[in-house]
Amino acid sequence: MPRKRALNRINNLLDLPQEVISNEPKITIVGFKEILIENYKNILEYEENFIKVNTYIGCVSFWGVNLKLRQMAKEDIIIEGFIEKIDYESNTDSD
Repeated sequence: MPRKRALNRINNLLDLPQEVISNEPKITIVGFKEILIENYKNILEYEENFIKVNTYIGCVSFWGVNLKLRQMAKEDIIIEGFIEKIDYESNTDSD
């Protein structure tokens, strides 16, 4: 617990966003054509009309048309295509 308290104090001093100091994903949607996912673990499924991404707190699924992984780095990915639906399921043991 002392480490967690120290991290909270540092965060308060530096005013860092929560996703920077935790494993919580940050998902940014730009229109219906692009999604940026930060803090992901891995890709579970990848098809032209469906992509399922595993994060530290659960899975996020994307349905659409011509979905592609435009960019993939260690910490973030960019999905592009026409996004029709987004769904998520949380891990029950994430705490």
